[in-house]
Amino acid sequence: MRSIWRTLDRDLARNIALVCLADGIVGLSFGAITVGSGLPLWAPMLLSVVVFAGAAQFMFVGLVASGGNPIAAVVAGLLINARHLPFGFAIGDVLGRRWPTRLLGTHLMIDETVAFALAQRDLTRRKAAYWACGIGLFTMWNIGVVIGAFLGTAVTDTDLLGLDAAFPAVLLALVLPSLRDPDTRRAVLVGVAVALATAPFVPAGLPVLLALVGVLLALRRQDADEPGEHEATDESQPASEISPAPDRAGKDTTSC
Repeated sequence: MRSIWRTLDRDLARNIALVCLADGIVGLSFGAITVGSGLPLWAPMLLSVVVFAGAAQFMFVGLVASGGNPIAAVVAGLLINARHLPFGFAIGDVLGRRWPTRLLGTHLMIDETVAFALAQRDLTRRKAAYWACGIGLFTMWNIGVVIGAFLGTAVTDTDLLGLDAAFPAVLLALVLPSLRDPDTRRAVLVGVAVALATAPFVPAGLPVLLALVGVLLALRRQDADEPGEHEATDESQPASEISPAPDRAGKDTTSC
């Protein structure tokens, strides 16, 4: 565990801490909303330990609280978490080779842990970022859920707390520095435009997926801007391959 924290630099540790703090606040919101919707006190705590997937948990509680079938709620949660399959292929090297470690690492695999891991260049930093973020998020999320669950028994209208806005606000603060890059800024603007244009017409959650078209456009633009491998520049040619320029009489100027 010490080696993980030694590997993290100050900026990375700060970013992970901010996301963990925001995630704990969202967990508090989840616990309060779940109990405020009429579910028993133990329900959000059990879901947070066994499932540990915020979107799936909110989906399950929303469907059950609105009178939906619990089986349909479970299926909806499984569909949301289907994205974890490509996640596993992307960060499989950080989970280790022992089955207990791989099982624990798989349980901690969520959007934030995968994002922090993939942002690192070498394997050692990927492992450190993944496990530090995963353990921190699991701890803060469950602490927040427990506090929120007891808070939900005392607050009648949990929407007044506005806790659901904390997590997007922190993520926005983390993303803002990257907007200095023109390609990133262009991708964000296209994604925002697509999400806002489609939000009134498609089910909730789908506009965010459609907004990924901005990323695809940015990637295509980068590929188009890269020069071909077969193109050679004057700087890349060895000096021995550069032919000496003849003088006006047609003689070699380098000859004695």
